[in-house]
Amino acid sequence: MSKEKIAILGGGVSAMTAAVYLTEKENWQEEYDITVYQLGWRLGGKGASGRNPDVHERIEEHGLHVWFGAYVNSFRAIETVYNNLSRPSSVPIATWQQALKPHSFVVLQEYIDNEWETWPIDFPLVPGNPADGTLDLHFWQLIQMTIAWLHKWIDGLEDEVEAAHREIRLQTRKRRDRGLLQHLASEITGAFDSLEDKVSDFFDSAQDEAKEIWSTPRLLITQLHELLNLRAADKNLSNSRDRLVTWYIVRKLKRWLRAEARDLLDDHPVIRRLYICADLAIAMLIGLLRDHVHSDGFEAINKYDFKAWLKRNGADEVYVVESAPVRGFYDLVFGYEDGDFDKGNVEAGVASLAMLRLMLCYRGGVMWKMQAGMGDIIFSPIYELLSKRGVKFEYFHQVDELIPALQDGEYVVDEITMTRQVELKNGHYDPFVDVKGLPCWPDRPNYDQIIDAQAALLQQHNVNLESFWGNWPSLYEAEFGKPLPRLSLKRGRDFDKVIFGISVGGLEHLCPQLLALDDGLRLQSSEVKTVATQAFQVWLNQTDEQLGFDYTPPSEERPILSGFSQPFDTWAAMSFLLPREDWPANGPKNIAYFCSAFCCAEYPPSHDHGFPDEQKAKVKANAINKLATEMKPLWPNAYNAAGQYNWNTLYDDSIAQGEERFDSQYWRVNVDPSERYVLSVVDSSQYRLPTDGTVFRNLYLTGDWISTGVNAGCVEAAVMAGMQTSRAICGLPESISGEDGFKPD
Repeated sequence: MSKEKIAILGGGVSAMTAAVYLTEKENWQEEYDITVYQLGWRLGGKGASGRNPDVHERIEEHGLHVWFGAYVNSFRAIETVYNNLSRPSSVPIATWQQALKPHSFVVLQEYIDNEWETWPIDFPLVPGNPADGTLDLHFWQLIQMTIAWLHKWIDGLEDEVEAAHREIRLQTRKRRDRGLLQHLASEITGAFDSLEDKVSDFFDSAQDEAKEIWSTPRLLITQLHELLNLRAADKNLSNSRDRLVTWYIVRKLKRWLRAEARDLLDDHPVIRRLYICADLAIAMLIGLLRDHVHSDGFEAINKYDFKAWLKRNGADEVYVVESAPVRGFYDLVFGYEDGDFDKGNVEAGVASLAMLRLMLCYRGGVMWKMQAGMGDIIFSPIYELLSKRGVKFEYFHQVDELIPALQDGEYVVDEITMTRQVELKNGHYDPFVDVKGLPCWPDRPNYDQIIDAQAALLQQHNVNLESFWGNWPSLYEAEFGKPLPRLSLKRGRDFDKVIFGISVGGLEHLCPQLLALDDGLRLQSSEVKTVATQAFQVWLNQTDEQLGFDYTPPSEERPILSGFSQPFDTWAAMSFLLPREDWPANGPKNIAYFCSAFCCAEYPPSHDHGFPDEQKAKVKANAINKLATEMKPLWPNAYNAAGQYNWNTLYDDSIAQGEERFDSQYWRVNVDPSERYVLSVVDSSQYRLPTDGTVFRNLYLTGDWISTGVNAGCVEAAVMAGMQTSRAICGLPESISGEDGFKPD
């Protein structure tokens, strides 16, 4: 039997996940012949990182990458890779447990009375391995777990409000509401042999029509929590009175918050932050019930922007809708059209399901930090494993176009045209460099493996072989008197099936003929939007504490901060990476990563070679301004009495002074079609196709831009997409946690 040839276009998370699971199938080599075609010299897509040999093998990323403890499928995939690779213990990072470490310390920034205030949050560690978790919580389990968090916040608020000499007693007067409390009483008393005296008294007053009903916020939320614990196994929560009790109690708690806590918020940070969390949870609970998400699914509310949906369901417009947690979520998903921070746009169904999962489904830490560059931690072991298994890799292959044909009444991808970017000396490319025993991806090609004349020309002109706007073809033709070699892969000879693992931004450039034949694919290309992003990294001579950041938790974890001034609303302290780089003894003491969306609404044609450098210059200006004028609330000791930034805080091997010391740091802009971040703008999820959803019989889409059950730009969505692609071809993996998340229960 002849093998089925599979061409994988692109080497990002989704494409590599698909390859991993395709090769998990027993005796896969007897069925499949798999080749990965990769632009440039490294795998990774938006997750690619590189080591800079000119600056002590420092790690240079596309941006800040962290995993969440709710990334169930991602952890399953990377554990599969490390466990099957079985690196020797002599490799500095040999196991997944060494590769990723739990992280609990998150910081948000509040803007109160024209000043920034720091809100440190040390999330509790939850025992367990993320890979053993689940995203398959039905609607009422999500409600139950949200009520559990609300219970904690209401407990804290009652204590604080009482200490402020405000009212905590609540009275129920309406007959309808008495009837709901009678239902609550009968359900709880029927399930427990004994109750606390105050609970018994409360239920007695509800049952006795002659008595007044008095309660407290804590008493109400505690009994609602008990009711939903009882109903956790009742997927449909079929008794409508249970839903009405939930509706009544959370709305009563909301009225109490507004009456007794709201005017305390400006002067009491503890009360304000508890209020924000409680009011946000209540608005979400009201919205999920009001919009019948239990019967219509989370997809039913994707017609609203998340902030607009919160307003619609009564969230406090002054303190909550624009609060640090909400802004931080928009920052997390770069949720700004065209990078315009005044144009926040995230589907409410996508946002609410994501927030609930991140808070309720995590294991270990709420976040997990990679212990080197993302390329080193994720894509190096994937490449090692796949190479060991027999997957072929063709680096320096630029996809030009996919060409369709009609066969037996069905459309197929019939041809793939490519450009071979360089000629290798030995026909094979070894992509790694060794950094202190760890296989890593360099920040440039390994030029010694490219024929000398081409390598010299590439270095002379500092050519970026990953850029959509690169001028390498014209430089090559001018130097060698001929165009770069073109390849034509033909169906039946070179491939049978195609996995398109290039991001959605590439469709219009690489698949124009396919888009003309497939309305669904055309709409996906136009309606699933992307946004440019920007990032910079600085190496510092001072620790966070020396810079003046005084919010270190008992664990001494370094902060990951969001909700700050824009651009560069997100900062992460990354000093734990210094041992993975190759600094001298008197090297830097600290590293800081910054990232955010980047404002860019128009992208010129590929012959505008100067466009990337123009945009990168804007990022540099933004970064310098960030340090010069905006970091004082976080790093007060980095500024003198006149408010000027001390540029000597930046580590620099040279003798540069002042602002020029920034020149030795790292910054980048991600404007390429395949590098831009995938958005979830209002009503766009409906245009996301499944992996095999095109009219082309042999084409499989994969990426965080297809329909996954997450439908947002993130590693977890990308992994789920890759799993779906593999399953559509070979049947593995059999289950993907959370893939039906938007569907009704």
